[in-house]
Amino acid sequence: MAARTRIVRSLSNLTHKPKLQVLVNGPPDRIRADPCGIPVSSFSTAAAVSPVEESPEIVSGSKLFGLVKEYEEYRRGLYGGLTHKALLVDAVGTLVIPSQPMAQIYRQIGEKYGVDYSEAEILKRYRWAYEQPWGRSRLRYVNDGRPFWQHIVSSSTGCADSQYFEELYNYYTTEKAWHLCDPNAEKVFQALRAAGVKLAVVSNFDTRLRPVLRALNCDHWFDAIAVSAEVEAEKPNPTIFLKACELLRVNPDDAVHVGDDRRNDIWGARDAGCDAWLWGSDVNSFKEVAQRIGVEV
Repeated sequence: MAARTRIVRSLSNLTHKPKLQVLVNGPPDRIRADPCGIPVSSFSTAAAVSPVEESPEIVSGSKLFGLVKEYEEYRRGLYGGLTHKALLVDAVGTLVIPSQPMAQIYRQIGEKYGVDYSEAEILKRYRWAYEQPWGRSRLRYVNDGRPFWQHIVSSSTGCADSQYFEELYNYYTTEKAWHLCDPNAEKVFQALRAAGVKLAVVSNFDTRLRPVLRALNCDHWFDAIAVSAEVEAEKPNPTIFLKACELLRVNPDDAVHVGDDRRNDIWGARDAGCDAWLWGSDVNSFKEVAQRIGVEV
């Protein structure tokens, strides 16, 4: 128990949430894709945010790696060779990504409806619209999300034609709009389930997520799907992670979440009591995720 306490405390010190400082004229943190295949600021605010550390402990890379390995070995001892009983996976940017750039699709479909903005202008206007407060509800994605997306599409393209919106909206429910981030995902998820690891998707998305996963023939890979529009909570709110754990019937500390957004996925999952690995940094493929959990593929 003393060893566990030491390891957890050390890792917590290394991965604590920094205080946030607003940089009024700073660049956006980074650009990621949202449920309509659209790149947006990962913080969804007009101002950029930068971390301000509180006297962090200086730790060498080798020491950090050793602590992580020691902690994972400790967890494997608890769970019969596995570090976690459940894996939670973010959807857009981790499990699936848009097949074509958003602005390109908005323009291609919109040409016959009179959209004449360039792709660069559409992207610029979209980013501005997305970062404005959404005052019509507490959540962006309520049920099918149509009111929110109608606002975003018309703001981005200058076109409020209902037929244009419906064609664009429905396009992002088809397999043409998306593809899997990791082509080996199915094989890995099969191995995880065979090893007894429970699987769930946790996503800020409207109710189109389930049709999207069906269209990509990957919905059956998962034991549960927690969608913000259904749970009525958006990441980083810990409620959506707790709901996923409830659906899987596991305790939060028995689950690890993998996602590409540090704020929404990593901080949100840890606030819920789950472990969390950043896609593209801590792990770069689902095979690597499985290996860290203790499942060979």
